[in-house]
Amino acid sequence: MLLSLLRSGSVDFFSVIIYILSVLMVIFLINPLHECAHGFVAYKLGDRTAKNMGRLTLNPISHIDYMGAAMMLIVGFGWAKPVPVNPRNFKKPKIGMGLTALAGPVSNLLAAILGGLIYNGIVTILIKNGDLIYGPDVNGVNTVFIREGFDLGFLKYVLLFFQFFILINICLAVFNLIPIPPLDGSKILMVFLPNRTIYKIQRYEHIITLILFIAIMMGGVTLFISPIQNWLYDRINDLTQLAYSWSW
Repeated sequence: MLLSLLRSGSVDFFSVIIYILSVLMVIFLINPLHECAHGFVAYKLGDRTAKNMGRLTLNPISHIDYMGAAMMLIVGFGWAKPVPVNPRNFKKPKIGMGLTALAGPVSNLLAAILGGLIYNGIVTILIKNGDLIYGPDVNGVNTVFIREGFDLGFLKYVLLFFQFFILINICLAVFNLIPIPPLDGSKILMVFLPNRTIYKIQRYEHIITLILFIAIMMGGVTLFISPIQNWLYDRINDLTQLAYSWSW
């Protein structure tokens, strides 16, 4: 995403800084939450591996992967150090792994919703102050306008921060739900696959992972994720607006 911003030529220096700050917040706060969610669900389902290895923590140092963090800064999605899970400790290993894997993307979507609530809370205050106006645009669709002659000033970057924060979390959720090893989506998919098929997939996991990494570097994954990301952003924005729109 940083490359996209720089190539667009339509962003200022401070917008780039705000983007970097939002990525850093995700790396040091949300990524640990994502990995801790995996470990917590695994722990509740009977696997103490993450807890015994000290990974059931929000300490970012325990979870950071430097390559994954760099990719997150450059393309908008990346990864942290995976939490170790032993499916043999689950009563139903396939279902246990599926639920454990699902916990990570869900944590990102919840973080995006929280970001949306804060963003729309700020917008609501500005609307009540008369600085922003909520009404129909030229197409008759209700939207938010800046009052003529009003300058958002620093608030412009605060709102931009939360927009980036929401987008990055959605991107991480969608990326991790792709059903390709070693992403969380592959473990969710395996709940519905016969063991023979799972063994074949695991046999070629290193090759599949290499192909995935090449696809990321070539921009193929971004092309796949972007439409879904934008759709989910609009839905989360609509959802979190409902918490305030009654007062507009």
